Amino acid sequence: MNYQLLLPQIFLFLWAILLFILDFARREKKHHLAYVALSGIVITTVLVLTSQKGELFGGMFQADSLSSFFGLIFLLAGFLTIASSVELTQKLPSHKGEYFGLILLSMVGMMFLASAGELLTLYVSLELTTIPLFVLAAYHKDRLKSTEAGLKYMILGGVSSALLLYGISLIYGLTGTTFLNEIKANLIVRFLSTGGIGPALVLGLIFLIAGFGFKLALVPFHVWVPDVYEGAPTPITAFLSVASKAAGIVAFLRVFFRSFLIFQVDWVFLLAVLACLAMVIGNIIALLQTNIKRMLAYSSIAQIGYILLGVVAASSRGAASVAFYTFVYLFANMGAFIVAIAFSNTTGSDQIKDYAGLSRKSPALAAMMAIFMLSLVGIPPLAGFTGKYYLFSAAIERGYIWLVVIAILTSVISLYYYLGVVRQMYFQSSDEQRPIVSVPALKTALVICVIGVLLFGIYPNIFLNLANQAASVFYY
Repeated sequence: MNYQLLLPQIFLFLWAILLFILDFARREKKHHLAYVALSGIVITTVLVLTSQKGELFGGMFQADSLSSFFGLIFLLAGFLTIASSVELTQKLPSHKGEYFGLILLSMVGMMFLASAGELLTLYVSLELTTIPLFVLAAYHKDRLKSTEAGLKYMILGGVSSALLLYGISLIYGLTGTTFLNEIKANLIVRFLSTGGIGPALVLGLIFLIAGFGFKLALVPFHVWVPDVYEGAPTPITAFLSVASKAAGIVAFLRVFFRSFLIFQVDWVFLLAVLACLAMVIGNIIALLQTNIKRMLAYSSIAQIGYILLGVVAASSRGAASVAFYTFVYLFANMGAFIVAIAFSNTTGSDQIKDYAGLSRKSPALAAMMAIFMLSLVGIPPLAGFTGKYYLFSAAIERGYIWLVVIAILTSVISLYYYLGVVRQMYFQSSDEQRPIVSVPALKTALVICVIGVLLFGIYPNIFLNLANQAASVFYY
């Protein structure tokens, strides 16, 4: 067996353990641990880019273009999260190394999840992803909202895991296997011999969708999102909004496109309805929010609705558009949260009204926030427009014009609350004249996000080609 395929995951896991050891051994001068964590992510990125393709353990672990593409998303999201956490961890009285180590452990789980070719491997990887996030959401132990966020996330995360396991058990009972490729083959044999798939498979698919729906914050499985996003440390909220969703998306693609694509008539319409609910409810409730983190929380619910347009298309183009939009969404959404982190670090506020006059106090920061807001709406020539264009075209190609019309109308609704932040920054005044000051690591993260939003909006072909390669694993 070629165990070198596991090298990126093993290295990142050992680097997380190193952070725990350094945190325990060094009683003073722990502010360098963030840069140790960042260097580990950079090395892991190089390992992912240079890694070989293949599979291990009979197909339980699959290193392919899909796992590499989403691995880069996880690593970049982790890098931006840690870079934006430097100032936060300087204020922590203890457990600084644990904070960074837990982020790396969650990323290890995500990378295994992206490579899972078997349902139990996928489940264990999902738990490795989410359990560190339960701890990180409650990291401000002295704040009631943070402990409430961690508790709610843990309880509802447990419920979603139970639903997912029940769905897995039903699929195993029908097919006698948990390997994704074998599930497809056994279901085809069963269909040909009996002339139908029966209600058990439909019920199993519903439980799988419900389990993944909690991870993706789909309506009606979204109830944990606003309180968890508001209560968790803002860098962790940013990480949840991007990396955790990307992990759920790649897991969904692995399972449904690998095993159940031939039975898409049994699950695609249900997914289309959930996408519609996410876009409508997410955007409408976001209109009412006065807290930037809660507004972005409901915005992320709407965004997953847009992403599902590509999944509903159930085609190579649809899978590629999902991968591409997930990548470009990372830059805009992480960028918006990082601006919120910089603002909160200086002012101590997350209220949208307090952004009044930001363009005069910190014009560069306000301009960046405006770019991120416009990209999330989908205004050309920013990356959000390019991503939505490919999602919408994939859905139209498969005849889901009604769903695209709803997506366009809800995007118009989102324009109101996204531009509401811009209006506060540029057209409202404030007596507070103190500029927003940030550490170099956070400024670097912001520059990366701005470059990503502009570059992949104007020159999308580089990563669109990689997204097409990632989607090709389902259509060989």
